[in-house]
Amino acid sequence: MFAPVINLIEKAFATPALKGPMWKYWYRYVNGAMGDRPIWFMNYGYKPADGPTIELKPEDEPNRTTLQLYEVVARPADLTGKEVLEVSCGRGGGARFVRGYRNPRMMVGLDRTERSVDFCTRQHGRDGLRFLCGNAMALPFHNESFDAVVNIEASHCYPDFQRFLNEIRRVLRPGGHFLYADTRMQSRVEPWQRNLDAWDMQMVEKEDITADVVRALECTNKRVASMIRDSVPRLARPFVAEFAATEGSAMHRYYKTREALYFRYAFRKQAAA
Repeated sequence: MFAPVINLIEKAFATPALKGPMWKYWYRYVNGAMGDRPIWFMNYGYKPADGPTIELKPEDEPNRTTLQLYEVVARPADLTGKEVLEVSCGRGGGARFVRGYRNPRMMVGLDRTERSVDFCTRQHGRDGLRFLCGNAMALPFHNESFDAVVNIEASHCYPDFQRFLNEIRRVLRPGGHFLYADTRMQSRVEPWQRNLDAWDMQMVEKEDITADVVRALECTNKRVASMIRDSVPRLARPFVAEFAATEGSAMHRYYKTREALYFRYAFRKQAAA
C-alpha cells in the first residue's frame, strides 16, 4: 500500500518546478526531527569489499562507513594547507572530518538549511572550520576563492544542475579540484553523466561505487533504523526510512538491483592557456 505513495513523492521531488522547494522543506523537517541529537551525517556511506580504508580515532569509529565515503571522495587531492569548501554540508560531520584528517588551512561548510548551519556551528565550529547559509546554485563567494570543493550526495536535489556546475568552476582556483559523489536512478544516469562529460573541467577519476554503498547501508541498517524510531514521529517513519534506504525500503532494493547507481568523481580545473 505504501509503494504508490513513495512513487508519487519521487515524481514530485523530480519535477523541476517543485524540486528545490520540496527538498529544502524536507531537509528542514529532517533537521527539526533530529534536533540537537549528535547525528552528524546523512550520507549512505562506503564500505569496500577489501576492508577499512582509513585509521580513525576511537570516537569516530561509530561513523566509519560515512567517514569512509568522505575519505574515498577526498583522496584524489592533497588538501594540506588548502582552502576547501563543502557545498550542502548537512549536519557538518563531513566538513569536520576533512578539517581534522586532511589538514586544510581553512574549511568552509555551506548549507541552505538555516537550522543545519546553526547546528553545525554549535557542534563543529572552531578555528579553521566555519559554516555559512547559502544556495548551491548561487555560491556567496568571489571567483577563484577555493582550492577544492567537496559535494557529496546532494546534487540530485538541485533544480538546475548545470548552474551548479558553473558555480563550482567559478569559485575554484586554477588547478583546484572538485571532489564529488552522488546517486541517480538508472533512467537518469545518462543525462547526468553527459553533463559531466561535457563540462569544461578535467575528469581525473570516475568510479561506480554502488556495491560499496550497498554494503555500507546493510552494515549500518540496525543503527539507522534505531535512530529513526527514536527521532521521528510514527507517521513520518516510513518516509524517512525510504530516504535513508533502510533494508526493506524501495531505495535499498533499487541499489541492490542497480536500478539506482552511485558514482564518485574527481575533477581538476585547468589553468588558462
